[in-house]
Amino acid sequence: MSKITFELLQDSNLEQCKTLCDELMQFQQSKAVIHPEYFDTMSFETRMKPAYENAKYKHGVIVKDGDIPIGYTFATISTVTKETLDFWPAGMPETKDSTGFYPETLPVPQKIGSINNIYLREDYKGQGLGGKLFDMSMQWIRGFSDVTLMFIYISNGNTQAYDFYLRKGFKPSHDVFGGFIKAVYYDCNERS
Repeated sequence: MSKITFELLQDSNLEQCKTLCDELMQFQQSKAVIHPEYFDTMSFETRMKPAYENAKYKHGVIVKDGDIPIGYTFATISTVTKETLDFWPAGMPETKDSTGFYPETLPVPQKIGSINNIYLREDYKGQGLGGKLFDMSMQWIRGFSDVTLMFIYISNGNTQAYDFYLRKGFKPSHDVFGGFIKAVYYDCNERS
């Protein structure tokens, strides 16, 4: 390990996350027990880049070892409305008991924070870097006094990430798209 640095993501340096994001999609596919084939079309170009470009409020950090990107986090603030509450992406599994990104009982409209991605290359885990990326995203989201809830969406089979977020104070919320994703939430009114 040489010099570890943290750098804010901006439009001009977003491409630095491309390889990392694609690695994350491959990792999620390797863990998935429900529809792993859905990850075949998921990449930086189809997931992170459009989400980043379309977000009104966004925050990202890339961590580097020297000049080499080794991890990143990406968070957003969105206003959830009736229309977005009912949003269902094409191709996602749907059963009679399926739920979308938000619980059907969520009062709308309201601002919701979300940590969309946290990824750290395996060789760098266990050094506190993932926790620091998480803390940086949480601090940014907490800076919005009108954000009432935060959600994180974890791909099925990724129990390590699920357990990490529970240890960080998030609580189980619901299965998304028939269990393809597990949602956890954090009530911002319980700020410590």
